[in-house]
Amino acid sequence: MAETSFDPVTVLLALVPALPLLGCLVTVVQGKMLGSRAHWPAVAAIAASALCSLLLLGITVATVQGPDGGHGIPSRPVESVHTLWQWVRVDNAIQGVDAVSGVASSGAASTAASRPFAIDVVLRLDPLTATMLSVVTFIGLLVAIFSIGYMHGDPGYSRFFALLSAFVFSMTMLVSASNFLIVYVFWEAVGACSYLLIGFWFRKPEAAAAAKKAFLVNRVGDFGLAVAVFLLWMTYGTLDFHDIVAGDGTIISGILGQTRLTNVEGIVGGTVGTAICLLLLLAACGKSAQAPLHVWLPDAMEGPTPASALIHAATMVTAGVYLVARSAPLFVACPDALVVVSLVGGITALIAGLIATVQNDLKKVLAYSTISQLGYMFVSLGTGTLLGFTAAIFHLVTHAFFKALLFLGAGSVMHSMGGVIDMRRFGGLRKLMPLTAATFVIGGLALAGVPPFAGFFSKDEILASLHTRAYPGGHGDHADEAHADGDPLDASQAAHGDHADPTHANVSAGSLNTPTTWKTIWWMALVTAGLTAFYTFRAVFMTFTGPLRVPDEAGHHAHESPPVMTYPLMILAGASVVSGGLIFSTDALGSFLPATPSLWAPAVAGTAVPHAFHWNIAMQGTLAALVGIAIAAYGHYGRRSDEPQMERYLGPLGTLFANRFYLDELYVITVVRPIQAVSSIAAAFDNSVVDGLVDAIGRLPSSLAGIVRRLQSGLIQRYALAGVMGVLVIVASLVWSLKQ
Repeated sequence: MAETSFDPVTVLLALVPALPLLGCLVTVVQGKMLGSRAHWPAVAAIAASALCSLLLLGITVATVQGPDGGHGIPSRPVESVHTLWQWVRVDNAIQGVDAVSGVASSGAASTAASRPFAIDVVLRLDPLTATMLSVVTFIGLLVAIFSIGYMHGDPGYSRFFALLSAFVFSMTMLVSASNFLIVYVFWEAVGACSYLLIGFWFRKPEAAAAAKKAFLVNRVGDFGLAVAVFLLWMTYGTLDFHDIVAGDGTIISGILGQTRLTNVEGIVGGTVGTAICLLLLLAACGKSAQAPLHVWLPDAMEGPTPASALIHAATMVTAGVYLVARSAPLFVACPDALVVVSLVGGITALIAGLIATVQNDLKKVLAYSTISQLGYMFVSLGTGTLLGFTAAIFHLVTHAFFKALLFLGAGSVMHSMGGVIDMRRFGGLRKLMPLTAATFVIGGLALAGVPPFAGFFSKDEILASLHTRAYPGGHGDHADEAHADGDPLDASQAAHGDHADPTHANVSAGSLNTPTTWKTIWWMALVTAGLTAFYTFRAVFMTFTGPLRVPDEAGHHAHESPPVMTYPLMILAGASVVSGGLIFSTDALGSFLPATPSLWAPAVAGTAVPHAFHWNIAMQGTLAALVGIAIAAYGHYGRRSDEPQMERYLGPLGTLFANRFYLDELYVITVVRPIQAVSSIAAAFDNSVVDGLVDAIGRLPSSLAGIVRRLQSGLIQRYALAGVMGVLVIVASLVWSLKQ
């Protein structure tokens, strides 16, 4: 229920986005005056925002656990909704809406003849929001600190930190908003900030083109979200996540409100529900760079490396994962949409992994790695199980640590190598940059999923969630296992658990939701695990092993990065080592995230399984990772990085991977050139017909004036002749009229 009083939680929740916004404004106004200290407003504001986020996380954890500090699946959802101000209000805008179910009704059955359409600026606090806020602000703070050294001396120093603060502000608002329209507003704000950061060095043609490409590709996904918002409004009569108590005491159910989620019939399925889910997925594919809208992310490396780290680790690309997780009940009601989510994720993960194996630009290796790992998260989300949703967020958290570490490590290399990032032009850098090398290897081990590093545990959870769909017979009935050990579940959850379990969903004729589909996705994910280890350590070996080689651009000043850059690397390395094991061993997210209303819903909670370590799955994932590392070591360890690499054995496949499956060329043929052709035809029509008609009308007064102008010759004789002729015409007219 909505809370309007400004209690401490409201203040903290409002400060999380407000502080980075303030830092942005101060930097814009005072940036030039501050000069080399222009980073202070942004860094201080993001640090304060991170502190507020951690306090909110602690408050939420304490609320979920209750006074007894218990663990296990929460018996009740935890959320608090805080209205800051009203943005839009239209009276009597909604006619005949059932105030309890929120589904449109008519006639006497309607419990609310009419009510206003109102959009409030409302922030929510629940476990999912608290987790996302903590990740965004913590990674944002470390990236901001690293940027002090990396961006030192750049002419746009103050502008960069202003944009960094604006980015953090937009993302924190996106994940804390409690209304789909407000989410859409900050969805666009995040896209605008990414456009400005990718094109930060706008005088560089490649950077300007990459920013434009990112902006245009994301417009496709954003159009999907816009249409989804309209469909949600038409279907549910509201855009709020939460329930609202009307003035007469009736409850207006939000789309993801507790009143609706406890009602089996509250979520619309069928064609309309599937359409909404697929449109939300389209939006997620744009922001989270999933096929076929992933092509913008590798080119986005033209921006400053700290901006790339922030985009890839904690902000823009995680927005799609957050949106699908937040909308979990909508997707669970549409099993075919769930399968599409996993298929998109599995295909994206595999394609991006294959492309990454032949990249020579260190940042692009990491970019395709991000696309692939996001695909892993979507694979997990698409299982539609509680384990799948929590595993995706688990991997989002660990991925934020090690991917930020790897990108900042790449930035450290680039900083030392005079801006060169082609791995064929340097090597053996462990001798020159031992701290960067050590932390990069830790990040690589975490990304590859090697135990006991963070990525191992979150990857294991994702593979486990997928295995339950691919081989359901080996896991028993989810709902029975979930309650066998006495985990406290609400009675309504137990009542509807079997109904909602997607592993038992009816499979209609022609449906994608088949065991064969899930087994295919499972093997795609396992192969991707091996590819991840291979391309990660190919980059490690090419960059840090072999004889020392430094490009000419580095001059004689190549050295380890300064402490302001290496301290964030060490912090992130520590998190990449311990976070996964700590979260998994305590089941921190598994017992915390289910208190989020969207995941507490019976449709999702009914799929819960006991927390367990899956030895067989862990062994398969680890074996795939070790094989990938071994192959990378055989081909690249200790060798000159400009020697012929293993990809020469791939033949035509290597060319296919190096050209990114020719997807950009396909877009040029199927999208760009047709649009250019239509534009050329439109331009020709505009120039010849529209402009010609307008020009002709414009020339008409001039032509008529030319005729009249000839009568004004200035010769008195002609004027006299004209007068006589006029008199004769008048006389003739009079005579003619008299004869009639």
